[in-house]
Amino acid sequence: MTEPAAGGPAPVRILVCDDHVVVRAGLLALLDSAPGIEVVGEAGTGEEALALSARLAPDVVLMDLQLGAGIDGVETTRRLTTGAPTTGTATTGAPATGTGRAPHVLVLTTYDTDADITRAIEAGATGYLLKAERPEELFAAIHAAAQGRTALSGPVAGRVMANLRKPRPALTDRERDILAQLATGLGNREIARALFISEATVKTHLRRIYDKLGVDTRAGAVAVAKEQRLLP
Repeated sequence: MTEPAAGGPAPVRILVCDDHVVVRAGLLALLDSAPGIEVVGEAGTGEEALALSARLAPDVVLMDLQLGAGIDGVETTRRLTTGAPTTGTATTGAPATGTGRAPHVLVLTTYDTDADITRAIEAGATGYLLKAERPEELFAAIHAAAQGRTALSGPVAGRVMANLRKPRPALTDRERDILAQLATGLGNREIARALFISEATVKTHLRRIYDKLGVDTRAGAVAVAKEQRLLP
């Protein structure tokens, strides 16, 4: 890490969270060469990231999405950005020296599906970067995230814009009612009873819902509905 010039801005304090030891080691070595960036801790699980963040008060948490056992990167992000109670015990690091404010979270992952991007952003992530990015892009994104500015990989930004431009499926009120019941795990018979309609009518509406959402399963319909915010 390059030391800041006398009287210059303090370095951005980073906590790295990735469950792969080799990947984490590579990131630490890379960030050590970055100007204006200081790695203050590393975590291999979401629980450890929460505990270390409470102790170290980083400016930015560099967050992987898939963390193996325990809570995933999205849930860890939500807890970090909302100040939810931490769990787990920190095993490394120095006493906290920050202001106590919630850190910004910059997702760094190999996953760029619409569902992953949506979940991370809704959880409070400031940015979403792919691991294939060049080091300079990562450094710039870290500095942007520290200032609360959005940082997105090019492919991710493209997907976000495409989804914003994509018109939402026009569901009828009855189809929305059935979709909401479907999301609770009810079967066709239970949905029919809840809405006072016949089971055959439920099946007819489900076929129309599947066609409009471009899916062929109940789970797929619920997933797309959540992604496109079609559920109450």
